[in-house]
Amino acid sequence: MASRRTGMLEAQDLAARRGHATLFSGVSFRLAEGRVLVLTGPNGSGKTTLLRILAGLTAPAAGMVRWRDEVVAPFAPRMRQDALLAGHVPALKDELTAAENLAIQCALAGQPVATAAAHAALDAVALGAAAQRLPAGVLSQGQRRRIGLARLTLVPRPLWLLDEPATALDAAGLALLAQLIGAQLGTGGTVVATSHQLLDLPAASVTALALT
Repeated sequence: MASRRTGMLEAQDLAARRGHATLFSGVSFRLAEGRVLVLTGPNGSGKTTLLRILAGLTAPAAGMVRWRDEVVAPFAPRMRQDALLAGHVPALKDELTAAENLAIQCALAGQPVATAAAHAALDAVALGAAAQRLPAGVLSQGQRRRIGLARLTLVPRPLWLLDEPATALDAAGLALLAQLIGAQLGTGGTVVATSHQLLDLPAASVTALALT
C-alpha cells in the first residue's frame, strides 16, 4: 500500500552561492506537517535565499528540496499552488489603501476576495477602519506588516515561508503572528520563518536552524 502523502518538507545538503561567495552549504532538515522551522543567522547568511530555494524560485548550487515526496524544481507549478512566500518587505503600492493592496495580493495568488472580505480580514488583524481608508504609504511599518498578516488568513496554503514576519510588530502584533502560525500548524500546515527575535510558539512544535 502506498504511504499517505504528508506535508513533509525536506532539504538535502543544500548550498547557495552569491557570486564567488558561498552563503551556506550542507543544509539538511526534515520538517513534518504541524511543525515550524525557525531560521536564524546574521545578515547575509542566506536566510532569504534559502526561503526562495524552498519556494522553488531559486535553484540551489547543490542539494535537493522535496515537498510531499516530490522534488521541487525551479518555478514548479506545484509550489505556486502549495506555498505562500511572504517577503521581509511588504509588497505594497503606496497610493492604494490597505484593502486595495490586500485584494491585489490575494488576486495575484489566485485567491480573489470581495472588498468586504478584505476589510473583515484587516479588522481581524487590528488594522482599524480609519487606517484602512488611508493610502498605504502613510501607514506605519507595523500597520503595513499587518496587511501581510491579513493575507495569511485569506490565502490558504499548506506551506508558509515567512521572511522576518515579526519585523516592526508591537507586542500585540507579535501575539497575533504567533496565533496565526499556531492556527496554521493546528490544521496540519507547515511553516518556515526567519527571525532575529524569539517567537512565542510551543517549543514542541519548533525546530531551530542557524545559518552561520
